Amino acid sequence: MIDLAHITLTFPDGTSRVTAIDDASLHVEAGSTVGITGPSGSGKSSLLAVASTLTTPDRGTVTIDGIEASGLSLPERAELRRTRVGLVFQQSNLLSSLTAFEQLLVMNELTTDRRRRGARHAARNRAAELLEAVGLSRDAGKRPSQLSGGQRQRVNIARALMHRPSVLIVDEPTSALDQERGTQIVDLLLRLTAEHDTATILVTHDQRILPRLTSAHMMIDGRLRPLEQDASVSASGR
Repeated sequence: MIDLAHITLTFPDGTSRVTAIDDASLHVEAGSTVGITGPSGSGKSSLLAVASTLTTPDRGTVTIDGIEASGLSLPERAELRRTRVGLVFQQSNLLSSLTAFEQLLVMNELTTDRRRRGARHAARNRAAELLEAVGLSRDAGKRPSQLSGGQRQRVNIARALMHRPSVLIVDEPTSALDQERGTQIVDLLLRLTAEHDTATILVTHDQRILPRLTSAHMMIDGRLRPLEQDASVSASGR
């Protein structure tokens, strides 16, 4: 579960400040996928940065599985991300020298828990299971240059799930894909969200996928509102 309550985020702009997020609230339960759409520059990426605890808001709270992030130190927030948050970026950002299987194993080495770090056998089993879940068992030995864009994004998703996060934050996962592959990625995210019981926040410009999600929100000028509040926007998205 993740809960964002009354988030406000500003940035300095000369002698004044620019508001990137204006009193935004969002609640996502385990097993559900909530979409966020809106024009470029509306604050969507800033909201994801706050939700993932990479950015601290001026006001408001971010609570993940009952843990309120603003009261944590920088190392504690980093540990919260490592153990409870999975990030799927717009670009897959895979390491060119590693195979798909190795991309997932690297995640096991990032934890500060030495007991988990030492569980190499369990990590290998987990990586194999996830690659099978995203349909890439036969491609486990391939490097990024040998994979299609859609396959690289599937590895990206599997990697984000490697440490069994309770929250999955996804930024424009279909932007670099054609419509067919984009649909496959959305299908995959919805299925894995349900199977792994994650709370997924999905940012997208493609309003055609929004009716398939648990709920959807529109972000404009830093303000977030449920999409159904604006009938004209909702209709255009369908």
